[in-house]
Amino acid sequence: MARVVVDVMLKPEILDPQGQAVQRALPRLGFQGISDVRQGKRFELEVDGPVDDAALARIHEMAETFLANTVIEDFVVKVEASEGAAGADK
Repeated sequence: MARVVVDVMLKPEILDPQGQAVQRALPRLGFQGISDVRQGKRFELEVDGPVDDAALARIHEMAETFLANTVIEDFVVKVEASEGAAGADK
């Protein structure tokens, strides 16, 4: 079984009110030196079988049609490293 991660973020030109609220709160909480905060979503998918090109294509299609609103969000699909193995980025 492998894990594939889909990270979804608002596109840079889209206003991120949640990120702005966090950014404004950080100095009040004693955290200095942070100039910008963007909030996103992370989906961790456990995949049965190998994560080959066909599986990644299916996951990419899933992200594009269901997990992300591609009008206002970008997404990245990554294979997480298995124990003792390096991960792939697509």
